[in-house]
Amino acid sequence: MGEDGQAAKPVSGRRGDLSLSTAIEESEMVADGILLRVKGLTKKFPGVVALDGVDIEARAGEIHGICGENGAGKSTLIKMLTGAHTPDSGTIEFDGVTYTALDPRRAMAIGIGCIYQELNLIPHLSVAENIFLGREIYLSDSLNILDRAQMNAKAAELLADIDLNVSPRARLGTLGVGHQQMIEICRAIWSNAKLIIMDEPTSSLSEKEAHDLFRVMARMKERGVAILFISHRLDEIRANCDTVTVMRDGRTIESFAMKERSVDNIIQLMVGRNIQNKYPKERAAHGDVVLSVRNLNRKGVLHDINFELRAGEVLGFAGLVGAGRTETARAITGADPFDSGTIEVFGKEVKIRQPLDSINAGIAFLTENRKEQGLILIQSVAFNATIVKMHKYGKAGWLSLKGIRETARKICAEMRLKTSGMDMLVGKLSGGNQQKVVIAKWLLSNAKIFIFDEPTRGIDVGAKVEVYKLINQLVAGGAGVIIICSEMEEVMGMADRILVMHEGEITGEMTQEEATQERIMYAASGFKQAS
Repeated sequence: MGEDGQAAKPVSGRRGDLSLSTAIEESEMVADGILLRVKGLTKKFPGVVALDGVDIEARAGEIHGICGENGAGKSTLIKMLTGAHTPDSGTIEFDGVTYTALDPRRAMAIGIGCIYQELNLIPHLSVAENIFLGREIYLSDSLNILDRAQMNAKAAELLADIDLNVSPRARLGTLGVGHQQMIEICRAIWSNAKLIIMDEPTSSLSEKEAHDLFRVMARMKERGVAILFISHRLDEIRANCDTVTVMRDGRTIESFAMKERSVDNIIQLMVGRNIQNKYPKERAAHGDVVLSVRNLNRKGVLHDINFELRAGEVLGFAGLVGAGRTETARAITGADPFDSGTIEVFGKEVKIRQPLDSINAGIAFLTENRKEQGLILIQSVAFNATIVKMHKYGKAGWLSLKGIRETARKICAEMRLKTSGMDMLVGKLSGGNQQKVVIAKWLLSNAKIFIFDEPTRGIDVGAKVEVYKLINQLVAGGAGVIIICSEMEEVMGMADRILVMHEGEITGEMTQEEATQERIMYAASGFKQAS
């Protein structure tokens, strides 16, 4: 059933009311090769036009990239195609059948699959059980008993098909994010998906995991599957997509063959303006030491971590996945314990055993996982933006909601947050706008030390520049900033000084002027920099 309580309705085409088996068996494409044609798709929410007459075409056997700033309408488009939302107007033509709306069951039945940024898997079930979830194999039609032997055997075939060396019997929660994403792809293959939508699929993957994903995508393309690839990483769009559609403010701006355009052209179409300086670094005068970490150790995780951060300085942490950068930040801020070492703030040793201790010491920590650790998704924008200083709006057991909303409104306006209002649930915002709320929260904390772990993850190029400018403002005001970045270019572009980690140790230190990608990779691979 659709969200309006009515079943998805085909309005024209060959098949009418399809059963799942019919949808799987029939694979003929329309004569021009177009598998998906979206026409005039519109969707309005209170105070927001999410989609405004969107037109997109995707062909079988192509990878079609979709780019756009946060709030451009990409997430809403995905929800229309997968049946999570009902369009106000427009049509979705899929494999020759035209629909005014889809519901999730119908979308799956006709061959539309989606791999979301937050994976839809069950950690405590096995790999095989996750692959066949909702499409289980039973011993017989009359017995409601799973045929686990056949499920494990079929799962093994699917895993081998994408060169994934994982046991079908393994508990899913024991696998890394990259392998879990491959399990989602196996689910789509088993369902005979003709169109697979991938929403920021590499945002949490290592370079090797991303490479493996692109290899599997290329194999699926060869088999005639259409892939909609939504990503903020334009280098990945350029390297892997045949066709690209750029969206802005809920509209389709232009569609074109990737080989016809440069990344700079795409950026200009996305933001509607030229971004002259990708990393608008502004140097601030460096003052006294605001944070000093001495001999920080955690068995098997961190080994003799030593560094200082000065007022007005941006200190970057570089390294490969698992190097210990996030673990260092979590130890400093009380999120994780450490065995030995000292932390000094403004020259005085502080005891940090829990996150509240670091907040009281003037340290703000922007975590890499905003949805689980940075936000309360079922609360409003105003609540999340002001939560760190909520106590200032309380009197005699009552909160001043007016004061909370006004403070949130001002800081969110500075952040150029796109929202229908301060009472909107933060879980309804796009990923980039959620990240802005997290940053706003810490800007209101009056901290003088900011630790940003992947501050621009999942944020479009225009919003990234806004975040960089906010970092400039912080250091210009005398704060010390630590940034942990997976993108080497980003840390080189914004940090005054860079520390490189490998397996829980600092293996290199260099200034922005001294830093090169080769030098960083040398230290990140475990080769210690000569003293």
